[in-house]
Amino acid sequence: MVSRILYTGLLLIFLVVVQNAYAQDYNVSLIPDSIKENAHIVKRFEEKRVVIKGTDKAIVYSKYAYTILDEEGYYYAHYIHEYSKFKGLSDITGKLFDASGHLLRSVKKKDIRDFAYDDDGTLATDARYKSHDFNYHQYPFTVEYEDEVAYNGIYVLPQWQPVREGNIGVQLSRLVIEADTSYQLRYKQSNYPGNPIITTAKNRTYVWEVKNLMPLIPEPYQLPWEEVTPVVYLAPSVFEYSGYAGNMSNWQELGKFYLKLNQGRDVLPDQVKKEVHALADGITDNKEKIRVLYQYMQRNTRYISIQLGIGGLQPFDASYVAAKKYGDCKALSNYMTSLLKEAGIRSHYVLVNSGKGQQGLIEDFPNDYFDHIIVCVPNGKDSVWLECTNQNIPAGFMGSFTGNRQVLLITEDGGKVAWTPRYSVAENEQRRKVNALVDEEGNLLADITTVFTGIQQEEAFGLIHNATKEQRDRHLNSAFSLPTYKVENVQYSEKMQSLPEVTEILHISSTGYASVSGKRLFVSPNMLSRSGSRLSTEKPRKFDIRFSYGFRDIDTVSIKIPAGYKPEAVPKNVTLSNKFGSYAIAYKVEGNNITVFRKYEIVPDRYPASDFNMLSEFFAAIYKADRNRIVFVKE
Repeated sequence: MVSRILYTGLLLIFLVVVQNAYAQDYNVSLIPDSIKENAHIVKRFEEKRVVIKGTDKAIVYSKYAYTILDEEGYYYAHYIHEYSKFKGLSDITGKLFDASGHLLRSVKKKDIRDFAYDDDGTLATDARYKSHDFNYHQYPFTVEYEDEVAYNGIYVLPQWQPVREGNIGVQLSRLVIEADTSYQLRYKQSNYPGNPIITTAKNRTYVWEVKNLMPLIPEPYQLPWEEVTPVVYLAPSVFEYSGYAGNMSNWQELGKFYLKLNQGRDVLPDQVKKEVHALADGITDNKEKIRVLYQYMQRNTRYISIQLGIGGLQPFDASYVAAKKYGDCKALSNYMTSLLKEAGIRSHYVLVNSGKGQQGLIEDFPNDYFDHIIVCVPNGKDSVWLECTNQNIPAGFMGSFTGNRQVLLITEDGGKVAWTPRYSVAENEQRRKVNALVDEEGNLLADITTVFTGIQQEEAFGLIHNATKEQRDRHLNSAFSLPTYKVENVQYSEKMQSLPEVTEILHISSTGYASVSGKRLFVSPNMLSRSGSRLSTEKPRKFDIRFSYGFRDIDTVSIKIPAGYKPEAVPKNVTLSNKFGSYAIAYKVEGNNITVFRKYEIVPDRYPASDFNMLSEFFAAIYKADRNRIVFVKE
């Protein structure tokens, strides 16, 4: 009895000591200065434990403690987690600690808010999310959260990436996977020192862990974070999801899973079949036939998100879209392939990771990298790619949203990796002509005609189709580096072709454009296309440089100044060329007429960090040349 009491007492003392020590772990003074420096948050502790119970069941236990150092890091103080019929969320706990590591508050069940997704583009979804925020802003402070997620169907396993952006310090982050020894877990690690610790008893356990990672400072034109920080990708070999069995061990097998999901969903109503044949049967050119059917789809549907049941993976059938005249990317792409099939044209449903600057997939590690669906109509090197969620873009154009990346085509034989179109320097062009008049006071009137092509037309396209007049005017009246100006008139026209083209015509007025000082007139002839890029070389470059896409800008500027002036100082012509691209600007003065020709190109590629000083010098020379002035004096 005495020994039991003594043991119990010692145990209680031990627990109290451990609890106090644990609380003291969150004292901000215990964070090494090297991890706090340049950080907005520090991950004190982070663990994700994934217990795989079979091909269709898993539980993910998560616990983390983040110290928020300033307002820029406050985003990480906010708890938010999605759940659905396929992912059950439970056992949420949370705590708030002050700078000394003292517990201030704990989360009560009533404090956790539960929301339905309700953005304007969502029609129906059974996904919801839970959220909590301590609304505490006395920096620094620490939040600790725990939760449990039960997977009902394993198509995707969590990805572990302790550093997803800059200015994050990490004291400890850990990933633990537990699975039966017969389970075929696949993983791929990148930028991780060493290999996971693998132990085998009743189950097999994998552990990845990083400690004491200093914050990384974001750099201009850097590689994506997943290419420069530790990442572990996880994926099943065989899996089950909503009653569908699949295999992800290679791309072909993953494609076969999607074939099963989509099977029988391409049947069109008889009326739509008649309309397809009425439109297409008289056309002999396949590209024209594709364009006509694509425009038919655009006219008769609209995009809206549907995320019900297995709707995150499986499209609504073609007859549903025909009747309702709406669908998400899956449903609209499936509908488009159904229209083409009815016209006798073979096409493929395509999985893609969308977004400007996003990478495609990792070819040697089949996994679900995808968040969007498009369509490919194969024709050798001249395949036609179709974005089915936008009613305004032309057939064949992918742009920065889905262009220049690897995707997965769902073919009759399964999945095949392919590349979407990459747009060249010449295809991403901005050609601008300016005719301007300067009066005696230095005020300016100018007519500006700009032709944008390829990716360079996307901003103007957005102003035409997605912006209100007020938004467009606000943008145009702040787009140029003129002292004070107003856009008086705007006109747009479009060429809807596979490489789209937008023409923008502006009439602007600017007060004080040219400076008048005594007998002299100072004119900055390159009035609109001034480079704003200057790169600091104070700190050594850490990451490689990447230009995701190239472009070409060509400007021809004609300016008429008041009579009676002669040139006193005209800048020398400038020509620059290196591996990054080229730049040239030339000046000509005849009487009271100024002509400036400017051409600037950037070549898309990946360049080593050691080239950064060369790039900085290139940009600095362009910055200077773009701001040269011509000085005139009265005769």
